[in-house]
Amino acid sequence: MTSNKEYTEAFVWIWLPNETEPVVAGKLTAEDNYLIFNYGKSYLERSNAISLYEVELPLRSGALPLLSGLSMPSCIRDAAPDAWGRRVLINTKLGSKGIDADTAQLNELTYLLESGSDRIGALDFQLSATEYVPRLSVNVTLDELLESAERVIEGIPLTPELDQALHHGSSIGGARPKALIENDNKKYIAKFSLSSDLYSIVKAEYVAMRLAQLVGLNVAPVSLTQSSHKDVLLIERFDRKYTSQGWQRKSMLSALTLFGLDELMARYASYEDLAEIIRHKFNHASSTLRELFSRLVFNILSGNNDDHARNHAAFGDGKMLSLTPAYDICPQSRAGNEASQAMLISGNNRMSKISSCIDAAHIFLLSREEALAIIENQKQVIEVKWDSVCDEAQLSKTDRNLFWGRQFLNPYVFEGL
Repeated sequence: MTSNKEYTEAFVWIWLPNETEPVVAGKLTAEDNYLIFNYGKSYLERSNAISLYEVELPLRSGALPLLSGLSMPSCIRDAAPDAWGRRVLINTKLGSKGIDADTAQLNELTYLLESGSDRIGALDFQLSATEYVPRLSVNVTLDELLESAERVIEGIPLTPELDQALHHGSSIGGARPKALIENDNKKYIAKFSLSSDLYSIVKAEYVAMRLAQLVGLNVAPVSLTQSSHKDVLLIERFDRKYTSQGWQRKSMLSALTLFGLDELMARYASYEDLAEIIRHKFNHASSTLRELFSRLVFNILSGNNDDHARNHAAFGDGKMLSLTPAYDICPQSRAGNEASQAMLISGNNRMSKISSCIDAAHIFLLSREEALAIIENQKQVIEVKWDSVCDEAQLSKTDRNLFWGRQFLNPYVFEGL
């Protein structure tokens, strides 16, 4: 579907917990510059109906007002494509003219209705309230997917076959080129390296994710492969579960949604506020707070300061929340030593220092001694496992020297201890 129609409404379909077929939950309607949601009567009458997000869209009839400052429900925005997916859709609709196009050239309903159906979380969007028709890809190779990603980067229109293949992954978030693949009853997000990369970005993410797992964090499983002599990172999806009846989908909410913020307000997001939400709305609050603190520490030790509020998420069942496995832990390039995190840590402090973590430990219900033990364990594991994980990734000596002491265990993070 690649019309130039200006959509005015979309029906929101949801996979309810433990179900393999979606049902229509309600309708999203364009009103001026806003998207307004209301639940369908049949959905509200279901005994197993859950709210898309109780704080934002409680289960009640009628048009539901938006939270202050939002132009659409944030829990629905979580299911929309981000930078990469929008770029793919612009390429599809505008061809070579799309290389310099503003993503605002297409409206939000276009991004929802024309992106792939296998999006993150448990929602999808359709023009029909009665018939669900998924927008799926043709089965192509990784080589062909990588070729199509390079064409999008260069602003070259895709062939119909490559268009449909890459289109399938246009609904997932993030800025890096990626696609969705399925193999042996598992689903993966494939992230591609590009000819323009100055260093091995996908290997850096692999190393960080593997080390995060080794220090004891709950992270998405990752593996590396190659396509057309370029590295490809495969991340196993944790929002899907295969059963003999078919695929189940898990509802997901970004931390940005939990904060009631949009991208323009994301700079106000903080670990301190997320910890407060966890204390009141999450299952197993104490262990979840410890996990979140540990992720904060690892982000700082590994040089990942791209820890913005869309890179934290929770599973939702309509009532309580639970933290998803960690994802998108990717060391960021830095010229000097000083760095700051994308999310505030506590108060107005976002500096990428271990002292920032120690000062905030009480927010996570941890004693100073408990915080120090977590920090010391992570530091030791990173030092001991560094070479073996780099060997797994077949990371070059040049890239090892680039990452070590700059992204990983940069001296700045220990200043002030």
